[in-house]
Amino acid sequence: MAAIEIEELAGRILPGQTIAGIDLGTVTIGLAVSDLSLRLASPRPMIKRKKFTLDAVVMLASFERDRVGAAVIGLPVNMDGSEGPRAQATRAFVRSMAEKSDLPFVFWDERLSTVAAERALIEMDVSRKKRKERIDSAAASFILQGALDRLTGLRAAARAQSGDV
Repeated sequence: MAAIEIEELAGRILPGQTIAGIDLGTVTIGLAVSDLSLRLASPRPMIKRKKFTLDAVVMLASFERDRVGAAVIGLPVNMDGSEGPRAQATRAFVRSMAEKSDLPFVFWDERLSTVAAERALIEMDVSRKKRKERIDSAAASFILQGALDRLTGLRAAARAQSGDV
């Protein structure tokens, strides 16, 4: 499966499934996963990138362990909203993953997620060395948390519209 919109995501997740967050870097891939209630993102160990096929195997094995039903991947959009080479590489990564898995992917604007993750790690007094090891997974958590918050809002709006307030 290829990319879907965030509005389609709630209908794709089955009970007992989680959602993964991905911060795709050139050297590492940061991962995060939601809880079963789809409200809280938690970081997972990052993947050191080797080559796509190996990275995909490691990522999909991680997703299987965490019962992932969909993935939210950070789309590195420029500050002016345009897409550059990194965004194109992210879209190509998702197209390649679609050949290996039926997992739906949602693109999520990741502007400033790494900055926010770095600030949070600094506030927690994490050393510079440990921040470097954790930054990608922390950024994946920020990306995923944004998407989870949006899903919560969409579910609340759907309940209000149907009268189930």
